[in-house]
Amino acid sequence: MRETPGAAKPSTKNVPRNVVVVLLDSLNRHMIGAYGGREFATPHLDRFAARAMRFTRHYAASLPCIPARHDILCGAWDFLWRPWGSVELWEDAITCQLHKEGVVSQLISDHPHLFETGGENYHVDFTAWDYQRGHEGDPWKTKADPSWTGAPMFGPKRDLPYDRSRGYFRGEEDFPGPRTMQAAARWIGENVNAHQRFFLFIDEFDPHEPFDTPDEYAKRADPDWDGPALIWPPYMQGAVAKGVISEREGKHIRARYGAKLMMIDHWFGRVLDALDAAKAWDDTLVIVTTDHGHYLGEKDIWGKPAVPLYETIARIPLMIAGGGISAGSNDALTTSADIFATLADVFGVTGKIRQRTHGKSLLPLLDGTASSIRDWILAGVWGREVHYIDRAMKYARAPAAKNAPLSMWSNRWSTMPTHFLSRDREMPLPDDRAMLARMPGSKVPVICQMWDESDAVPYWAYARFSGNHLYDLTNDPSENENLAGSARERHAAEALRAALKSVEAPEEQFQRLGL
Repeated sequence: MRETPGAAKPSTKNVPRNVVVVLLDSLNRHMIGAYGGREFATPHLDRFAARAMRFTRHYAASLPCIPARHDILCGAWDFLWRPWGSVELWEDAITCQLHKEGVVSQLISDHPHLFETGGENYHVDFTAWDYQRGHEGDPWKTKADPSWTGAPMFGPKRDLPYDRSRGYFRGEEDFPGPRTMQAAARWIGENVNAHQRFFLFIDEFDPHEPFDTPDEYAKRADPDWDGPALIWPPYMQGAVAKGVISEREGKHIRARYGAKLMMIDHWFGRVLDALDAAKAWDDTLVIVTTDHGHYLGEKDIWGKPAVPLYETIARIPLMIAGGGISAGSNDALTTSADIFATLADVFGVTGKIRQRTHGKSLLPLLDGTASSIRDWILAGVWGREVHYIDRAMKYARAPAAKNAPLSMWSNRWSTMPTHFLSRDREMPLPDDRAMLARMPGSKVPVICQMWDESDAVPYWAYARFSGNHLYDLTNDPSENENLAGSARERHAAEALRAALKSVEAPEEQFQRLGL
């Protein structure tokens, strides 16, 4: 497994036997009490943080949902090569190698994208997997339950999958998030002492939208609201300024997110209780993190629209406890692919991974044998700005002119996501422009095709750009002063160019970005 330059050596000190990863989707770092959040109560995340190493400079890399999971489960940044997709032919999820080593692995999730086009084979190498149905776009039910009218979506004809499922959630324990956490707690109680080594991945879709909860949580978050439940946020910049929503409606949307956060925090407490009861902390590493944040009005941005990756969405929580780790905070620069490298380090498979990876093990930071493991990271969404982030700056480089050349490198064209648009509108099939290439570090041929201006692309790639962005994260953590165009940008551009070269990014990325 070849890593980017400067990787710390794998740790051999105090390596735990087991790992539990809890991924809460769209979890905003600045809303967790342990990270200074005061808007909403997160007592169980704070309870976990009290015994954990809390990382303060942890960043998402490949966004959004499935690309972020590719970082964690496959260890490689894929946003430079493809938009979104399942495990490729030249690579393996970490669970493939764990299976060969006799490590039991379990996936428990309510995340619908893991079981639809574009994400459907991340689960296959787990020893077992448990899918709790009914969240967001999950096509679980063919008809709504007409016997109950307690669901806030019933009424207007929208025919969304969630609308059909919602009537089957009678009590709080029936929502997908609580069911997922209950299933995880049961698994811990039944399995912690049944296997020599295990990896449990709890991929929980909350607090992702729809921001729908029982009334108790919504009233706690926004007691004065008397309008309809606004559980689907707009995905746009300037929603209030453009009159799409009012300031009061924006406040309610933010509160509904807070309600979802409070609900899943409550049920996360069941998982902590199960770990306590099983006395699992001494030999089990427990990692709590997210895939990315979620804009809820910061800079009048809502959802995950096509804008540069500001700190709200890119700087994410990472807390690690158990395995003899001392509680505290750590300001080393880290990113999501480092979780993959940590899993490989813990289970002793670092040298057995087929694909080129970009992660660095966190164990040296956890046991105190290193104070840093990397100097920079790359981050982005395919077809959008490419971001270079180090301890001092964030540089978002947009296309120099037209957003071209755009390319996709994949042998999984038939499994690219088409849930948002029709198959013939979301992205073109391979045609006579396709050629065979090689991913860095692999001898497996891969289909590579360039787009032209007549081709359809995913919606985020044809949105407008606002130029380059350069922020001094030390002196301007709120990213209010864009320094692009100043003398500092030349240094930033050279740093980005060197980083792209070190990961052997496609040549067309250099052309597209004017590098």
